[in-house]
Amino acid sequence: MYIADLHIHGRFSRGTSKDLTIKNLEKYARLKGTDLLGTGDFTHPEWIEEIKADLTEQGNGILETKTGYPFLLTSEIALVYTDEGKGRRVHNIILAPDLGTVEQITEWLKSKGRIDYDGRPIFKIPCEEFVEKLTEINPKVEVIPAHIWTPWFSMFGSKSGFDTVKECFKDQTHKIHAIETGLSSDPQMNWRLSQLDKYTKVSFSDLHSFWPWRMGREATLFNGEKSYDSILTQLKENSIQGTIEVEPAYGKYHYDGHRNCNVVMSPKESQNAGGLCPKCGKQLTIGVEYRVEELADREEGYVPKDAPEVFKLIPLSELISAVYKKGVATKTVWEVYNSFVKDKTEFEILLNEPFEELAKIDAKLAKAIIMNREGKIRVKPGYDGVYGEPLFNGEKIKLTKAQEKQEKLNC
Repeated sequence: MYIADLHIHGRFSRGTSKDLTIKNLEKYARLKGTDLLGTGDFTHPEWIEEIKADLTEQGNGILETKTGYPFLLTSEIALVYTDEGKGRRVHNIILAPDLGTVEQITEWLKSKGRIDYDGRPIFKIPCEEFVEKLTEINPKVEVIPAHIWTPWFSMFGSKSGFDTVKECFKDQTHKIHAIETGLSSDPQMNWRLSQLDKYTKVSFSDLHSFWPWRMGREATLFNGEKSYDSILTQLKENSIQGTIEVEPAYGKYHYDGHRNCNVVMSPKESQNAGGLCPKCGKQLTIGVEYRVEELADREEGYVPKDAPEVFKLIPLSELISAVYKKGVATKTVWEVYNSFVKDKTEFEILLNEPFEELAKIDAKLAKAIIMNREGKIRVKPGYDGVYGEPLFNGEKIKLTKAQEKQEKLNC
């Protein structure tokens, strides 16, 4: 089993770190414990040159750095068009098996518009035409609808989306095998829609920086060898091992709300308000939970047979920030973070390291890590572009007497 984050961006995408290089991606992927990364943005002319300079094709759909860290060719494309009289804005992830295929995809997109202004360019291409053409270029190209519930830019988004996969991809629907659930939803929410049963539910970070609180915050667990064909088979057969998720309330669009008025509402509350902000009277941004409830044909709590594993984890830096009440990028948080990842990756710390070993470093944080692992940290829901906030059942994390003793020994 290995951990893969296949939806990322390079430094030429809007809103990304200018230090987001292949070298930094590898450095922090190794620290995080992410075993495979997407390249992101392979259509951008400058980024693809950096990919070619820093990575070497291995002949199995995997590219490696000089030190052997693996990448898989990926990109994200925004499709903005009109369908049946309604404006549609859908983002799709592309997986490609080799650089030759990437060149052909890029040439076709250049015939439709510009690719040089953003790592995630926008095209006026319907989803069905997009899939048909890419799979004509190479049948191994895989298109995955990205963050499918996000209000503004997704297949099911409340602002511009469709109600079914078939409405979106029409006669090319049979070529869609997986969906990305996004930060504001998780597999459990998607299991409530029977129309999604046949699709593999994948999770990726959609990172815009290489920092460990962004990289791998959501990821997918694949089995077997790292190769393009193996990954493609698991996506088509719905046979992945599982996913790593943040609690969906952490996502920026989980609840309904209006950021400018500091108004956040549950689906029931916004329904009672007629979808309008009680402060300014304008339309609320309808979030993911509302939209899932609107399309679901099963009750909450439904679990399919042989469902993949789901691990819900708040990133370690975010835990440290919440416990120490310091900014996530501050010196204090980095010092504590580095003390935990000296000999282990972050994922090993979050998923496997026993409390006794964690407590030797910091008992209070060790308690938070175990609470995180056991799903006992509540999250104040995010809304209208505002991230959710971890809560620890009150302002303080209570330690048992044995844990308090260990903390005193540490001091």
